[in-house]
Amino acid sequence: MTDSIIAWYDDVHRLIIEHPSSNFLNKPNTPVRITERPTNTLYYNANINHSDEKEIIVELDNLLPIGRDLVLVWDELEIPIYTRKITRTKWFEDNFFTNRKLGAFCNKKSTSFSIWSPVATTVHLQIKNNSYPLDRNQDGSWSICLDGDFHRTPYIYQITINGFTQEVIDPYAKSVTANSTEGVIIDLNRTNALNHQRPNNITKSQDAIIYELHLRDLSTHENSGINNKGNYLGLTESNTVTNLGYSTGRSYINELGITHVQLLPVNDFARVDDLHPNNSYNWGYDPLFFQAPEGSYSSHPTNPISRINELKSCIDACHEDNLSVILDVVYNHVFQIDHSSFEKMVPGYFFRYHDNGELSNGTGVGNDFASEKLMARKFILDTIDYFLNEYNVDGFRFDLMGAIDVTTMQEIQKRCQKEKEFILLLGEGWDLPTALPANQKSTPNQAHELTEIAFFNDFFRDTLKGNLFAADSKGYVNGEGMHVEHLPHLVTGCMLSKYGIPFAENPGQIVNYVECHDNHTLWDRLSITNSHFTVDERKKTHQLATAITILSQGIPFLHAGQEWYRTKHGDENSYQSGDNINQLNWRQRETEEESIAFVRTLIELRKRYPVFRLPSVEDINNYVHILPTIHPVFGYTLLDNDADITIYINPTNTCYDLQLPSSANWKVAVSNEFIKRNEQVVIGEQTTLHPYEILVLVKQRSHQKAKNHAIKSYVSQEKGQ
Repeated sequence: MTDSIIAWYDDVHRLIIEHPSSNFLNKPNTPVRITERPTNTLYYNANINHSDEKEIIVELDNLLPIGRDLVLVWDELEIPIYTRKITRTKWFEDNFFTNRKLGAFCNKKSTSFSIWSPVATTVHLQIKNNSYPLDRNQDGSWSICLDGDFHRTPYIYQITINGFTQEVIDPYAKSVTANSTEGVIIDLNRTNALNHQRPNNITKSQDAIIYELHLRDLSTHENSGINNKGNYLGLTESNTVTNLGYSTGRSYINELGITHVQLLPVNDFARVDDLHPNNSYNWGYDPLFFQAPEGSYSSHPTNPISRINELKSCIDACHEDNLSVILDVVYNHVFQIDHSSFEKMVPGYFFRYHDNGELSNGTGVGNDFASEKLMARKFILDTIDYFLNEYNVDGFRFDLMGAIDVTTMQEIQKRCQKEKEFILLLGEGWDLPTALPANQKSTPNQAHELTEIAFFNDFFRDTLKGNLFAADSKGYVNGEGMHVEHLPHLVTGCMLSKYGIPFAENPGQIVNYVECHDNHTLWDRLSITNSHFTVDERKKTHQLATAITILSQGIPFLHAGQEWYRTKHGDENSYQSGDNINQLNWRQRETEEESIAFVRTLIELRKRYPVFRLPSVEDINNYVHILPTIHPVFGYTLLDNDADITIYINPTNTCYDLQLPSSANWKVAVSNEFIKRNEQVVIGEQTTLHPYEILVLVKQRSHQKAKNHAIKSYVSQEKGQ
């Protein structure tokens, strides 16, 4: 044997022997044949097409069988034939895709196992100190069915590929042991049932108000009033309060008026010890097993059922309160490719490569999951299906969605449309340098192909508070009205070409935000860009950004604690910074009730008037009108069915006298001037706008004819600007 030299099966008609020894080069005319070990069955003789000091190319007239222990015999030498780039060919895709149900499926009488590994020569199931060989199927999968009840039993596979045997955890495992050392067989019929249906609280994306939450951050603070700190059950507790009696936890979120809680990843991830979770911290963007819940959030991490039941209880409790749950999912990469079950099952298949053979790394973490590969796409779709069916989730947020191919996202879109309730889909559509053609990336440029999927609007974010990647950059709210010319585009959902380049196809595809788990919180950003401001001035500026987010067309997105000026003490990337940096400070919640009430009122206003949630570009053009104002004050009016709603924003420390659109009794619906703005009604057509104030005025109308008249009036005002 000459195992130090390998014949790589890279193409259906070619083997490559790299860096051959002089022994080979001195025998260019020696016949070459291919046999199978251990039987020495002869397949056929092969031809040497090219030979030099770097490589020998062996041309194949016939296809070689995949998943066999083959050797190339050259005179007295035997060179093992191993698969490599062949797994990235169209031929491989065409011949080994399967719709077979993969994973372990258990009942009280038997358990079936199925795993996909076309290039394996043997697969063994290791369970209860026994080893069972699996049978190979024509589609490249391996399967076995065992009699007996194996519910809650750990299992693992031993797979031999390219002469090397290693242990592989089933990527379809529904649960895993503590710290992910083995998969665990689960009879899902013996897990908890969900007691509550999906809330069905929206009929279109724009009806949603999203609150992004790290599960652990919710409860770890000493003043949270939550007993189950740092785990799933913390979100199940109701009527929790601070020491001073202020609401916390799920009750607080519900009171705020939120429709959708978006949970940072809750599937199994790396870098937090399940058995000692307080010793480390992570956001969860280091995915290990995508269908198994994370163990460090479980009250009993050694019990594989507990993490399933507790995540279900978490979702069920939210549904009881009419809160929908979005899962943040990470289908663009894995934690470490060399330790990934996908790479161990089929080396080189599940990850994306450049034409030169180098791994694609558009995600910046060392690997890009090849969602465009048929079996990779199948896994993603199977996982989406599983969480819809088994956990009754209400939506998905796709991390680095721009690295996922359009066809996969379209298939996800189709699957979610089969549910009777509205399933909310959103993602980061950043154009990443991954090895996908531009027209296959799920970015806003492809919004016309993904009409039911929303994209995070970084233009909105950067216009309001400054360029994210320049620490001293300022925007409209913190730069004395800088970029005011872009405000018409922002409040109309970046939809109207008369104000700028449309960001997407429809307003349901726009996620408006100024803060999320990534980067500085808005408060920390303002502490850098506006360090010369007083604390009260920074709070007012902060309120302007949050208010514009809530009152613009599209989908408003809030980061948990944003409404009370959440700080991470200047930490720009707190993904593993610990609880002291990341936890929600419920003591601060006690001191900011007035600011929280301001946000609560904004949310109530958005929910009450459909004009804040318009369904089409045409409606936005008809019912949202920009007002003439003194620079850099910005104003606009929305024409609802029975009311005119006028909004003014002042990003400066100067008072301005306002000429209102018409003389009427204008009710003050919202203002962040809690003390100075004490009047309930502005009578006539004059008022004052205070420094850093947002003012929302409402004038009631009695009939449709008045609305038509209002449309004509505002259109003529806009033309006269």
